[in-house]
Parts: sequence; structure tokens; C-alpha cells
Amino acid sequence: MHKGSNLERVGRYNLTVVLDLIRRSGEGLSRVQLVESTGLSTQTVSNIVRRLLEEGLVAETGKVAGKMGKPRTLLRIDALSRFAVGVHLDPSVISCVLLDLSGAVAARSHIPIRSVAGPDQTVRVIAEAVDALIDKSGVERGRVIGVGMAAPGPMDASGGGVVGPPLLTGWERVDLCEGLRGATGLPVFLDKDSTAAAHGELWISGESAPHDFAFVYLGTGLGSGLVINGEVVRGSSNNVGEIGHFSAGIDGPVCSCGRPGCVGLTTMPSYLVGRAVEAGILEPSAGEPDLQETMARFRLLAAEAREGSAAARAILRDSATRLARAVEDIASLLDLERIVFGGPSWPAVSGLYLAVMREALADRKAVGAIHPLELVDSALAEDVAAVGAGCLVLNELLSPRADGLLLVP
Repeated sequence: MHKGSNLERVGRYNLTVVLDLIRRSGEGLSRVQLVESTGLSTQTVSNIVRRLLEEGLVAETGKVAGKMGKPRTLLRIDALSRFAVGVHLDPSVISCVLLDLSGAVAARSHIPIRSVAGPDQTVRVIAEAVDALIDKSGVERGRVIGVGMAAPGPMDASGGGVVGPPLLTGWERVDLCEGLRGATGLPVFLDKDSTAAAHGELWISGESAPHDFAFVYLGTGLGSGLVINGEVVRGSSNNVGEIGHFSAGIDGPVCSCGRPGCVGLTTMPSYLVGRAVEAGILEPSAGEPDLQETMARFRLLAAEAREGSAAARAILRDSATRLARAVEDIASLLDLERIVFGGPSWPAVSGLYLAVMREALADRKAVGAIHPLELVDSALAEDVAAVGAGCLVLNELLSPRADGLLLVP
């Protein structure tokens, strides 16, 4: 059944349409250009601009000559008027960024963790990290509009919680939003890490990027985010992109799910380090390795491969070849032109993995018969999920959302 809207919701939607256009313009837009671009009346645009100026979200930044009449005043987003915090909870590190309204990083911090503590203690650590980041930046707390949180999936985003992520032991149903909201006093928004990464890539790349792409996220695990027609796709339960159990060949190792060859296992740093130990490339750990040690040893394995170790390269080539199979499936199913790669584990292996995957997919007719498939590094490197989480907050303020027009019970 179709639902209607009301004047308040329409007014808010129109405001975000104008604000989003100004943000994306770069050099700024005049009121006349906004009328032409939005189709709104001159009076409506004038009223919206007046409100944005009063709230300090935009500023008048100079004049430009028009075709006729007097010069037109340009409007540009006031990037330093508001800020958003983005937090990424990875099982090996907590990353925090402070974004201005343009999406630029004003401050950042990283807290390595050897193992994730219980939910309550973890929320306290995150809240302290958020407070410390804001204090370090010198930004007035009143200018911070919210906290975006990216966490491993699966999750119940509507309930604000994660639902048993594989590497967060004991986190069966944890409401991160409520706990962090209470600890920081700020609005909190939650997203899955791989979806947040896709959101961040879309936000930062703007109009210059294709409107259809998948983001393949490599951290302590594997996931994917999806953008179609310039919109982040989340699915019926906000869990799009759970690709870890895609088959990468029945000759692969047996996954915890009981099936052989799951691509998530064959790209995990812990699995690759284990193979390197078996091959004699790395020394065995003295005891049970924690996540920090595992990630350090994974980067050491990648360094060995870059420096010419044939055995190290063979392990990583096998992993990249299996990942290419999953990438082919994603690209073929969704008719994508671009796959973007990033996440905490990606920088160490990006050069080798991209070379192997481009070679593996070069002659795949299902992928490239109509248009080429571009495989690229993320513009945001390992902080992409934290930036994406911060952009989730900015999206609430700056971006037009058609679903916001609906009247719901």
C-alpha cells in the first residue's frame, strides 16, 4: 500500500536536496543554479538557503558573472561547521576518525587490541577513544553531530546490535548503539563494516566514480558492500555482502561450516599465516598467537612475497586466485564495471592480489564480453570502514533520502 507524506517531510527532503547539490559542486553554486538544478521555485530555494546560512551549514563565498544582470553569489558548504565521528571495530584494532562536512579526515586514532573484550568493556574503550579524539582535534563538542559505528556482521541494524560475529566470542546479541549513545551522549548509527566501506568509498569519490560497484573488504575476515545506481544496497536485513562462504573450489581447506573451499577462510590472515608456518616460511609462535601477532606475521608473509620468496608468493597467489572466483561471481551476477578493494589487511597484499586477479579474470568472457571489469584499490586504504561509518552520520544530515518522505506508523 502506498504511503503519503506531509509538508514537514517534503520541506526536509528539499533542504537536503539543495544541501547535497552544494556539497557536491566543489566550486559552489548560485541560487539561480540551484533553481535550475532542483526544479524548485525561486522562493523555495531562497527560503532553504536562508535557513542553511542561519544554521551555518553553508557560506557565501564570492560572486560569479552571469549571462545577464548582476553577478551571482556562490554558496559553498561550510566544511568546518559540523563534524562526525566514525568508529570501526575490527577484532584486531579500533579505528576512529573525525570527519568534517566534506568527508575529509580532521583527526584519526588507532587502538590495537590483542583480543576483543566483553561488550560493556569494549563500549567503554570506544567511548574513551571518541572523547580523546574530539579533545585532541580541538573541535568544540557541540559541533559534533553524531557517531557512526562499523562492526563485523551479521547484525540486526534496526535493533542497533551485532548478532554473533565469528571473531567476537560471546557477542550473540549486543546493542552497540544504545551502549555507545549512553556513554558519549551523541546520536549513534550502526552499519556493517563492509557496507560502511562501500558507503565511504561512494561518499568520498562523489560524481567521479561509477554508480555501480562492489567493495571487497579484507580485515580479519572477508566481506563485501554493494552500490547500485549510486545507492548503498543493504538488503532485507541490512546484511548484504556475506560472501565468506562463496565457494572458491572444492579442493580448498574445510571451513568451520563443514564445506571445503570457502573463500572467506582462504583469505583470512590467520589461515595464510598457518600455511606459511607449515611451509617453513615463518617460525611457529611460542604460544597461542593473539590477533596483533597474527596480523604482524601476516604483514611479514606479504613482505617475504614482495621481496621474492617463491613459497610466500605461492601461498598468496593461491589465495588471490580463489578470491578472483568470488569476484567473478559478484561481477557477473550484478553486471558491475568496478570492484574496489580495501580494509585493514588489504594494503599489505594489494599489489600481488590485483595482479593475480586481473590475470585470472582477463579471459573470462562472462565478465568482460560487454564491458571491461576494473579492479582498483580503495581511495581510503585501511581506514575505509571508519570513514564510511562517519559518512553514515553525514548522510543523515546532508543527503536526500526518498524513504524519509514516507509516513510510517
